[in-house]
Amino acid sequence: MTQTNNPLHGITLETIITQLVEHYGWEELGARIKIRCFTEAPSIKSSLRFLRKTDWAREKVEYLYLKTNKLPLPAAKSIQAPAKEPSKKSAPKPNSKPTQTKVVTPTPAVEGQVNSHIWGKRD
Repeated sequence: MTQTNNPLHGITLETIITQLVEHYGWEELGARIKIRCFTEAPSIKSSLRFLRKTDWAREKVEYLYLKTNKLPLPAAKSIQAPAKEPSKKSAPKPNSKPTQTKVVTPTPAVEGQVNSHIWGKRD
């Protein structure tokens, strides 16, 4: 398989992180991509370890690298799962009658019959 259309071909992850840190610095990099390996005790080694295991974070770093160096951006990925529609909460209709809630009055407790309306009467 050829990599002619891949602008990241031949560029190591270590090179990408090093160049981003030189360009932005750790603080700005942590502000742009909110992951702990950039904000809490950042280092190249810890960032490499995390980004090699975590695809979503690596994609964000690679995207920022491409954008910073004005390289061609990757095509948008097609989502396999259908998009979730926002839940439609039913708003009351302006001309409809308000719904009535049923009020349950508790049965007075008789000695030895606490919650008898729930559990039944004791023998």
